[in-house]
Amino acid sequence: MAREAVISVRGVRNQFGPQVIHDNLDLDIFRGEVLGIVGGSGTGKSVLLRTILGLNRPQHGRIELFGQARGEMTPAQEHAVERRWGVLFQDGALFSSLTVAQNIQVALKEHLSLPQYLMDEIAAVKIALVGLPPEAGPKFPSELSGGMRKRAGLARALALDPEVVFLDEPTAGLDPIGASAFDDLIKNLQATLGLTVFMVTHDLDSLYAICDRIAVLAEKRVLVSGTIQELMLQEHPWIREYFHGPRGRAAVAAKERLAQAQEPKERR
Repeated sequence: MAREAVISVRGVRNQFGPQVIHDNLDLDIFRGEVLGIVGGSGTGKSVLLRTILGLNRPQHGRIELFGQARGEMTPAQEHAVERRWGVLFQDGALFSSLTVAQNIQVALKEHLSLPQYLMDEIAAVKIALVGLPPEAGPKFPSELSGGMRKRAGLARALALDPEVVFLDEPTAGLDPIGASAFDDLIKNLQATLGLTVFMVTHDLDSLYAICDRIAVLAEKRVLVSGTIQELMLQEHPWIREYFHGPRGRAAVAAKERLAQAQEPKERR
């Protein structure tokens, strides 16, 4: 069966002054998948994310969101589309003057008309959903650790029960244990809630742990996309260095150790 592309990017060109970031870029995001976006510094991973979200206007190209083309929608239709996704920016990007619960309620207030007691209940549910304790709700972002801020940001991204979640470097700045726990959280939420996940990352462990497909940004476009196994067969110099270099070998070894540790449990 053909996969459903919930977001389709065709022929996109992003340019800032004389600097061309993307040229004739094509990409599909399929329903239910976890798609990882990788590329070297300056390849425009975050620019691509912001372009899809409408925070950056491309010079050329077409972006379809749930079957509707950006630029051809009315403001009301765009507003409705934005309700169908959530975004986790780097380090959570929480409003520093609001508590965690109030941050989660920002989207509820923007898109819905709910009584305060119901918004409080929804915020509490989302806080629990991302593995934060109830006492995190009344705290301000400055009172949280880096890992807790990311979870709070994820709770805000999930406030409206979105179909698609965009993650911008979700494990950046976390220690290996914290990054692994966050990967597990995303994987479990994706399976439980049926999410489609678009994840910009440089973390090879995350790619191995949770991504169904990976798109490589290089030469101002999506050079290739596929599974890790498919990408490891590519001969492009950057792809070979990325997946076969020291960090790539370490990620493979870590995955193999995890599989060996889980094997006895599965047999029991």
